[in-house]
Amino acid sequence: MGGEQRFGEFVGVRRHAHVAELVLDRPKAMNAVSTDMARSIGSACAALAQDRDARVVVLTSTHERAFCVGADLKERNSFSDAELVRQRPTARAAYTGVLELPMPTVAALHGFALGGGFELALACDLIVADPTAVVGLPEVSVGVIPGGGGTQLLPRRVGAARAAELIFTARRVEAAEARELGLVDQLVGEGEDRDEALALAARIAANSPVGLRAAKRALRLGHGLDLRAGLEVEDAAWRSVAFSGDRAEGVAAFNEKRKPQWPGE
Repeated sequence: MGGEQRFGEFVGVRRHAHVAELVLDRPKAMNAVSTDMARSIGSACAALAQDRDARVVVLTSTHERAFCVGADLKERNSFSDAELVRQRPTARAAYTGVLELPMPTVAALHGFALGGGFELALACDLIVADPTAVVGLPEVSVGVIPGGGGTQLLPRRVGAARAAELIFTARRVEAAEARELGLVDQLVGEGEDRDEALALAARIAANSPVGLRAAKRALRLGHGLDLRAGLEVEDAAWRSVAFSGDRAEGVAAFNEKRKPQWPGE
């Protein structure tokens, strides 16, 4: 593992070969997303998006009892209306930064993942959770709505009616039910969410980085299109990899019965 690169006070990026670990590290506030922390998440994601060596990103937390409890409501309570309006683009950039990462992303959840915290996880492609995880979008209980992508990402995961029930009731969902409903993808042993997410990421990262990015692009852009349009998206993504160095190396390695050495281009 390489050293940790810091983005402001509350966010770090650790290296594990071709896996980058994006670490939420504001333990005194259970990773509540303040303006500074949102800015740091956005900056870290902007750097990772340009990093050709990072094949997979894993989103983790240093807090023992929380992944992230959402927006920093103490800070929000001090805002004037004008300050809240000014802060909005910074907050949005944090969530879209994770959502628009070009490589596969995995969230590792334990403890509370609520509101904006769960939205950060929903912005990832896969969610691994341990039995202590508690997820939910409780925003309507404090007079707002999920504003970090929750109203759009949750129905894409679990369907419109299920998302409506969860958002309208503002209820918290414990790990076992969350797995049953599809709110998380894998349930692992207690305290193992980070290790299992990193292991999953390492398995993904063994594959072609060009192929992974193109597959993610096709999955994301094709979602919600009719089948014919979706197949055109897929064809465009296929054409983007068909003549790549990765494809040539992948085919050669298969025929030579060896592990591929991906050029990543």
